[in-house]
Amino acid sequence: MKNSEKLKEKIKKLGPGIITGGAGDDPAGILTYTIVGATTGFSQLWLMLLSTPMMIAVQDTAAKLALITGKSLPEILNMYYSKKLTYLIVLSLATANILTIGADLNAIATIFEITTGIKSIYFLIPVTFLIAYLVMFKAYKTVKKVLIGLTSLLAVYIISAILAKPDLKQIIIDTFIPHIQPDLAFVLAALGLLGTTISPYMIFWQASEEKEEHATVSQARVMTIDTAAGMIYSNVIAYAIIVSSAVMLFGHKEIQTIADAALALKPVAGEYAFLLFSIGVIVAGFLAIPVLAGSSAYAVADTFGWREGMDYKVSDAKGFYLIFLGSLLVGDLIDLFNISAVDALYYSQIFDGILLPVLSGLLFVLGNNKKILGQHINKKFNKIFLGVTFFTSISATIYMFYSLIL
Repeated sequence: MKNSEKLKEKIKKLGPGIITGGAGDDPAGILTYTIVGATTGFSQLWLMLLSTPMMIAVQDTAAKLALITGKSLPEILNMYYSKKLTYLIVLSLATANILTIGADLNAIATIFEITTGIKSIYFLIPVTFLIAYLVMFKAYKTVKKVLIGLTSLLAVYIISAILAKPDLKQIIIDTFIPHIQPDLAFVLAALGLLGTTISPYMIFWQASEEKEEHATVSQARVMTIDTAAGMIYSNVIAYAIIVSSAVMLFGHKEIQTIADAALALKPVAGEYAFLLFSIGVIVAGFLAIPVLAGSSAYAVADTFGWREGMDYKVSDAKGFYLIFLGSLLVGDLIDLFNISAVDALYYSQIFDGILLPVLSGLLFVLGNNKKILGQHINKKFNKIFLGVTFFTSISATIYMFYSLIL
């Protein structure tokens, strides 16, 4: 009985890692993975395999720093580095998040328009205020339960991949044998894939949520399990999206928007595949948008020393909730003023890709600093894959800028 009770307690502690992993597959990510599958087939599946341990190392280090120090990443950066560096990183994070929020809100509204025939603009404000109400006027435990529930629904993409009946032999080959093309298009796709998969907002969100959970150092092992489970789940979903879109859409039609992807499924794969895809986009949006806006709110509040956290009432953490709501509303403006959601998606992923080597480099240094983590400094796994993340993302970024200049 005691072992059973201990197991139940450990399960109750799971959450931040699983929520973060699910939020990584937001509508912007879904579109990116769909485009990858529709344009390159299975050829970039090996990147998903490689990015999984990279993702675990990055998120586990960020979560561990918050757990051991009791501080968020901006607070740690303010203590050990220049505040100007913190301002630059947080500003870049907030910009990328707002662009992604705009793209995600547009995606949800577009799916509603396709299914109801009512113009997408009429869904933007109701969706925005529903998300705002959930986070601003419900306790953190309630928000956590809702987000975990939404995360589990993303399994519809796994079902979709199975129903697509892919060529298993070809999948295995493309998953375990890297296929690299030294051209700008391939590098941009790889950088976008990495920026989408290992998103900066996920790093800041999970670190803040570990702080919000009020966990103790003794729970570090549970946190690591939670993180690994969340990141593996996230990449399994992403892998499934690439597989299903490769089978259904590769060679059929150019995909540039969520509407393109959704409508292309109808004649190729039927109403059932279209329905699964649509449900996944809506669920992913409701899961990811609070995380995107929340990560900005946590980062800005912690940078300036404001009171923050979803356990506080709006009146007790005005700055935190102002940034949260402001991020949502500016995201709406991107759509209301007809700023291209595709451009918003593209530039948000570029921002994420450029931020990744900076953040992974900082996490590598912080994770090996005994003054900060003491005996809990990173083990070999995190050291290796943080290094791989840094060198992979910095190489892609340098090549991208070099190619664009020339």
